[in-house]
Amino acid sequence: MWKNQINDFQHFHCLVPDLPEQGGSRECGLFSINGSAHLLLETLEKKAKGKKVILIGFSLGAQIVVQMISMKPELIDYAMINSALVRPILFSKMYLKFFLNLSYPLIKNKTFSSIQAKTLFIHHDDFPNYYKESCEMKKESLMRILKENMSYTIPNQFQYANVNILVTVGEKENSIMKKSAYDLVLANQLCQGIVIKNVGHGISLANPTLFREIIENWLGETEFSSHFFKKIERKIV
Repeated sequence: MWKNQINDFQHFHCLVPDLPEQGGSRECGLFSINGSAHLLLETLEKKAKGKKVILIGFSLGAQIVVQMISMKPELIDYAMINSALVRPILFSKMYLKFFLNLSYPLIKNKTFSSIQAKTLFIHHDDFPNYYKESCEMKKESLMRILKENMSYTIPNQFQYANVNILVTVGEKENSIMKKSAYDLVLANQLCQGIVIKNVGHGISLANPTLFREIIENWLGETEFSSHFFKKIERKIV
């Protein structure tokens, strides 16, 4: 899903991992946000060797970035948290097994999978791989991932992290995602937050050109254009 960004940032050393139980890492143990953060921090310690480290995470990956910042902030210079859910969805979690039992068989239905891919802004050239990996996902794995995703909260240690943090959320995302972005901005004084106008969940795929500009502006420490962005103010929502 990050191939556009890999092409855009070839002047950086980009590491794009498959998370446990997903893609090429299906045999790397059971998925958890905390466990994934541990694995990625170990990788950073081996690979970074004093170089500047920039983390960029979207959705589930953004939750893992929050966890990594909370665990070892000294390893990280910049961190972009894009559409991270940090308010538990307890009601949905109660009915997760029931709905997953109903919907899981549809994963192997190409028509259903194609519709789902479009909602995720996956390009038609990437659909065969998306469909293949979706079919290979075990129901138990999907259940575990969704439970982790829907119950995650901001660790207490996050407030102390001395990291340049950018929190982003799409203007068209649902209210709990926007409130999660506000929670993150309030949780750490170094967080800068923006709402990206006319965008839903998945800007890195939906508008990779704009996403590249956001990253370049952020790393270059230049002001974001008010035409595309709205600053998240520090107020309780």
